[in-house]
Amino acid sequence: MNEADALDIAQFAVWTVLSASAPVVLVAMIVGIGIALVQALTQVQEITLTFVPKIVAIMLVLALTGPFIGGQISSFTNVIFERIETGF
Repeated sequence: MNEADALDIAQFAVWTVLSASAPVVLVAMIVGIGIALVQALTQVQEITLTFVPKIVAIMLVLALTGPFIGGQISSFTNVIFERIETGF
């Protein structure tokens, strides 16, 4: 394995992490901004108001996008195993 192979694997690993975590991160960000806007408009500063909706939204998104996330990780694993098998 040379430097180009190592960089290619690292780039693919970073891309896999970003694409697998993107749905959850985006939903958490959108829900967080929405809750912050509601808190600013109503001036209700309840601590649990920020955590509970985010946790529920994240769990729903994980349940819905679980196959996509698993597919991304499986694809990365298959590529790594194929490279190991062929000797890079």
